[in-house]
Amino acid sequence: MAEIVMSQPPPLLHGPSDKEKKYDRQLRLWAASGQAALESANILLVNSGCGTVGVETLKNLVLPGIGRFTIVDEAVVKNADLGVNFFLDESCLGELRSKCCTELLQELNPDVQGEWFPKQQGSVELDQILLNSPTYTLIMYTMPISPKDLATLKEYGQKHHTPLMAIHSAGFYSYFNIQLPGSFPIVDTHPEAERTIDLRLTKPWPELIQFAEEMTKDMDQLNDHEHGHLPYVVLLLHYLEKWKETHDGELPTEYKAKLEFREMVAKSARTNNPEGGEENFQEAVSAVNRNIKECTLESTLAEVFAHEPSNDPDAKSSFWMIARAIKTFYDKYSCLPLPGGLPDMKAQSGVYVKLQGLYKAKARKDAQEVLEIAKSLSGGGDVDSAEVELFCKNASFVKLVNATPGDQDLSKVFEEQKANDGLAELTMMPLSLFPIYLALSATTHEPTASVDQIKESALSRLPEAADDMRISQACEEVARAAGGELHNISALTGGMVAQEAIKIITKQYIPIDNTCIFDGIASRCQVLRL
Repeated sequence: MAEIVMSQPPPLLHGPSDKEKKYDRQLRLWAASGQAALESANILLVNSGCGTVGVETLKNLVLPGIGRFTIVDEAVVKNADLGVNFFLDESCLGELRSKCCTELLQELNPDVQGEWFPKQQGSVELDQILLNSPTYTLIMYTMPISPKDLATLKEYGQKHHTPLMAIHSAGFYSYFNIQLPGSFPIVDTHPEAERTIDLRLTKPWPELIQFAEEMTKDMDQLNDHEHGHLPYVVLLLHYLEKWKETHDGELPTEYKAKLEFREMVAKSARTNNPEGGEENFQEAVSAVNRNIKECTLESTLAEVFAHEPSNDPDAKSSFWMIARAIKTFYDKYSCLPLPGGLPDMKAQSGVYVKLQGLYKAKARKDAQEVLEIAKSLSGGGDVDSAEVELFCKNASFVKLVNATPGDQDLSKVFEEQKANDGLAELTMMPLSLFPIYLALSATTHEPTASVDQIKESALSRLPEAADDMRISQACEEVARAAGGELHNISALTGGMVAQEAIKIITKQYIPIDNTCIFDGIASRCQVLRL
């Protein structure tokens, strides 16, 4: 038999595909599922003004491989464009800017399809383009924009539940604003790895308890090697039982009790172990504060449980079905489904593999129960097991990003930022960038407005800021820019916008909520909910 096996040719080893090699680094960030979402995305850019920031944003979406993009831009390339837009050259003079940028962007990644409008020089009928185009995954628009086109885009976004991103870059200043269609849930938020570990020491399940008891049954009789390789999970479960015997069944969840418990565990280590010491006991002591705690809900998940999705466009989506199922699970057991991860620890390989198997089996069992609950709900018959598994694994860190309607009363934001600025000198904190947003937004429709016009427009939204010097200074700087873009500012802004767009498309990581303001003079940005 051995000769037969040896005579057989070895199996073929398949290396990474060309696509995996091409997108290797980003696949490490958002995995195959995120890449698939990106490749199925259809992005619309409504470009105007200098148009640089919009094209720079698209560049950072074309490179990682979005499926398709469309540029709507009626401008004709002029000499001024060549100085601020790297995707134009002298051969483009007199041509439609949308056509030239589309063709040059596609050279960056031939896998991406591009389209442009209008097809010939003239005005653009945006409503007709939207009517005759496939549904867009995401729409971005740059300033300035006409009130009519802005209303058309917002109406489209509301009707088709499409996220909108407004981008404004002028001189040294820029901002972008995300408008999401209702509440926007993110399951795969990519928390820090150590935060996702749940050893469930305060609520162990029967199989884990049995395993720990078997490992520590004759603990004093173990030889030094075995004693020094007991996994710290087993050690903690063993000493927790001893602690409860002398503390009326209570766990050491308070700070003072944890100190005493840590000392109890530390004193149990053998001091003359020649087999390399008792590092497992040191690991156990270090793990006490992080792992011995009552099961509680993160505030973000509590917000999901409390949210009423009846008014959301995706109220009947699988996300909300699974969320309801996990809430039912939590109400029943007072804890969430086990994620199933196990950190590295000093242990014999065979013992560690068995322990790891226990955690994985429990995670699968919990996920299966959640799946059965979800399928029993009205409309939950099509819930996918893979979605349930992902949700259970990340349940503690699910985030609900709530959309904030635009054109809100800015008085409250102004007062908060003014109060913060008053403390800035004492706390050594930077001043608010809210004045930049107010000044830029005053040129949404008219980029070349005078200082007086910009101030008048800004103060019409915020009359109480009439005597605010910083707002006046911001208005003067925006007026000086006269709608012109600096390529480095727009390129940097485009990178930030693309990063947030990828979060929205892949539904991974946490997008900002909802406005990011950039000050190129001080080289810093601030996120505000406006």
